Amino acid sequence: MATPDFIRALRADAGHQLLWLPGVTAIVFDDAGRVLLGQRADNGKWSVIGGIPEPGEQPAACAVREVYEETAVHCVPERVVLVESLKPVTYPNQDQCQYMDITFRCRAVGGEPRVNDDESLDVAWFDVDALPDLHEFSGFRIKQALADAPTWFDPGLAPGQ
Repeated sequence: MATPDFIRALRADAGHQLLWLPGVTAIVFDDAGRVLLGQRADNGKWSVIGGIPEPGEQPAACAVREVYEETAVHCVPERVVLVESLKPVTYPNQDQCQYMDITFRCRAVGGEPRVNDDESLDVAWFDVDALPDLHEFSGFRIKQALADAPTWFDPGLAPGQ
């Protein structure tokens, strides 16, 4: 994912130290029940669509924006699928980030999928029973988006609580 300008400005003062950041993931389905995936330019792997909200941007609006920016598909958020604090990550340049991910189930309402930025090599719809090899992050979020269940979260309780 491209680094937003506001994070570049933070990095000018913070250096490589850990930044706690919001993240948004969009699991987009079309009318045929297929899921929209992008093949990432940084590692060549297929993944769900996501990004970082701009300061003051609502998470659902971020999901809509990121889907369009990366795939040219218009979507509407239907529900929150999960909320999860992710493990810290250290990037090749030694920048450290930790994300609080909010994942939305979304419905496509227009547009034809295509690579719409420099973050993706390819964009396509996939039948949920014929997904490419996905990282656990993407697979779990798709599974939760398909489930007729309340929003998933890790209660984070200590044993016995």
